[in-house]
Amino acid sequence: MKFINYLEKITGVDIYALSSFSIFFTFFLIMTIWAWKADKKLIDQIRQIPLEN
Repeated sequence: MKFINYLEKITGVDIYALSSFSIFFTFFLIMTIWAWKADKKLIDQIRQIPLEN
């Protein structure tokens, strides 16, 4: 039996896909806006963290 057959038996399985996509898209949008508006000094400081030590 294929995995898709198991998913078809779950009532309301489409809401899980829609909600997970909505959460991902919202997070991606928020992070994009933050990166756009963030202080450039902070971005440079965060960029240099792996190179320290």
